[in-house]
Amino acid sequence: MLRGRWIAMLLLCLLVAGVFAWLGQWQLERAIETDPPAPGATEEVQQLSDVLEPGQYLPEPLVGQRVETTGAWVPGDFIVVSSRFNDDVQGYWVTGQLRVDERVSIAVAIGWAPDRETADAAVKDLEAGADGSEVDITGRVISDEGPRVPPHSDPQQLDRMSPAALLSRWHDAEGLDVYRPYLASTTAIAGLVDISSPAPDEMSPVNWLNVFYAVEWAIFAGFAFYLWYRLAKDAWEREVEEFEDEAEARATAG
Repeated sequence: MLRGRWIAMLLLCLLVAGVFAWLGQWQLERAIETDPPAPGATEEVQQLSDVLEPGQYLPEPLVGQRVETTGAWVPGDFIVVSSRFNDDVQGYWVTGQLRVDERVSIAVAIGWAPDRETADAAVKDLEAGADGSEVDITGRVISDEGPRVPPHSDPQQLDRMSPAALLSRWHDAEGLDVYRPYLASTTAIAGLVDISSPAPDEMSPVNWLNVFYAVEWAIFAGFAFYLWYRLAKDAWEREVEEFEDEAEARATAG
């Protein structure tokens, strides 16, 4: 181990272990949130425009944040989304395009219905009342679930709450700025049932996945030294075996 070759190998292992240690420290720094959201922060109603801008992704601390906004329903854009559960009961959501500003809209889940007939009836009532007057909406902002290809049997069916998918069916959408998340209304209208949307779980200040990664980097750093020791020992054992074989061969020849 004191030979120049193995000392150089040790220095290389020290460099590799140092890099691994730095990566572990970086993961630990990311694992601990120094400024976590205050308990109950999502339950404080804020203005939608103060929380999020159109086109932005919803940051994790804001998932489920209660907001309020004012806008007007766009006629012809009340769409039913299936496979929606309310307290473990499957049903439908009625959604609408709420125009909150000039050329700015957000998708709103207005309420839940236990069957398609009730949902369709609510759509008719909402269409009849969509006269351009302003309405106040309070609800939770929730991330886009992502679009899904509808079944061949019903190309118009939607079973994911996706503003992107709804946008493709909205009217007057050219040049429209749209919020990426949607708004789950707190209070249902048009004979619908309030959507069950409890407060999200409080975020832990510790990201345990990053802690696990930090431990992994520490193990890798230790493995670098073990590898150096193992290689050096194997080389020493080979030299000892060669020396013993030569000694045995000389003894046999003598």
